[in-house]
Amino acid sequence: MGSSLKRNDYRRFRLNKGDRLKYGLIGGAGSVFIAYTFYRLQLLMLIAFPAGAVCYPLLKRKDLQKKRLRTLNLQFKESIEILSNYIRSGYSVENAFISTHAELRRSFGEKADICIEYALLCKGIGMNIPPEQLLTDFAVRSGMPDIINFSEVFGIAKRNGGNMSQIIERTAAVIREKAAVSEEIHTMTAAARYEQGIMNFIPFLIIFYIDFSSPGFMSVMYQTAAGRLLMSAALCLLSLSIFLSGRILDIHV
Repeated sequence: MGSSLKRNDYRRFRLNKGDRLKYGLIGGAGSVFIAYTFYRLQLLMLIAFPAGAVCYPLLKRKDLQKKRLRTLNLQFKESIEILSNYIRSGYSVENAFISTHAELRRSFGEKADICIEYALLCKGIGMNIPPEQLLTDFAVRSGMPDIINFSEVFGIAKRNGGNMSQIIERTAAVIREKAAVSEEIHTMTAAARYEQGIMNFIPFLIIFYIDFSSPGFMSVMYQTAAGRLLMSAALCLLSLSIFLSGRILDIHV
């Protein structure tokens, strides 16, 4: 259990060797495909492979980090609901954290990020470390507004002796409503993201269709300076449209 209890810094995300190799090969192959589609130059395709193998894992790392944080946020919302129920039932704060951890393990499994964090909380509580201090550490490492806000509210309530049950219940309600809105937006934009993925490949299909149905028709685009300039402009516009559509669909609550 020692290795699973490491304090993760969720503000940073590292790919393991297997993922780096996998996404490097995908990025390299994709870059060669793009270079072939728009330029048909062997030298450029040779240069494109290592460039794609380096750049794509970096882009994929950001995407995987966003997914991890989104999952952690949903799991945290669930944990606060459970914690609120235990405190409302009369459990002390310390026992509520321990009981919440046990229930989270049954729901998500020991390797889930939220279970690792609650295991750290329970271990710290067993060492007489104040839970508000442990929560603050988790909040800083997560960098997530919901967790930061909860740790601040929890710390203030603990120091000032407020009604812990009522405070946690109100905070849980706010987090629940925010998460519900976020999930609704994610669901509503799922179809648009799927359509975006299909539309990204349409220009490639058009080029290959013209090249296949009318052999030699596209030769002027690959053999003249004007043609290569036009293909470069088309690639830039395609890249810009992919970037803008991704930013438009990346909605934060």
